[in-house]
Amino acid sequence: MIHQDVDSYSKKEIIDRIIKLTEGLSSFRQSSQGWSPIASAELLTKSRLDWQSSLARQLKFLLAPKNTAESGALILAWVTLGSLTEGTMKLFLCVHYKHYQVKSLKDDIKAIKDRNGNLIEPDSLELEKLRVFFSHRLYTGWVRDSWKITGENDWIDWVLKIQQRRNAIHAFKDREIGSFQEFHEELKNYLLFLRKLTDTFPYLDDEYFKPKEF
Repeated sequence: MIHQDVDSYSKKEIIDRIIKLTEGLSSFRQSSQGWSPIASAELLTKSRLDWQSSLARQLKFLLAPKNTAESGALILAWVTLGSLTEGTMKLFLCVHYKHYQVKSLKDDIKAIKDRNGNLIEPDSLELEKLRVFFSHRLYTGWVRDSWKITGENDWIDWVLKIQQRRNAIHAFKDREIGSFQEFHEELKNYLLFLRKLTDTFPYLDDEYFKPKEF
């Protein structure tokens, strides 16, 4: 369940909750040998969730006005959010690797296959390929239609927006980067997205393994 409570949080609370959840996922990874299939556990074992945690902690620097005076700081903020989003989606597919790996998925989504037609491991997928996979196999048309009815974010469109903002770091010509106010609004959405994906994880003991926000 996604708890639609983020609007009541301050910027600091949003960042603190993102950090706490992200750091908690490292403990979840360490416990994977006890519950997950071998292939999934191997992917989780070599994942750098410590880097994800470190990236999340860098968000704290964006609370100080002196650190947000330059457009370059905003570009780096989007890069950080894009990397966190990509890492969360990869983690989701590693946890649910068995479903990702099944033959029906390998046969019909070219975006997740290499030049030889072999399935690309989820920890090697770029954000665009992740977005394509999620839109084809997880968040298909009827799911997105249901979001419109319930008022939930269209997460495929949201990932695309974050991807476009992040890609500003590669551009020499002018590209839309929005504002820090917009960035902090998207941090709220990222917290919801992080909850949405990690709430599907098979926790052995919610009180011990499930990451907490506070």
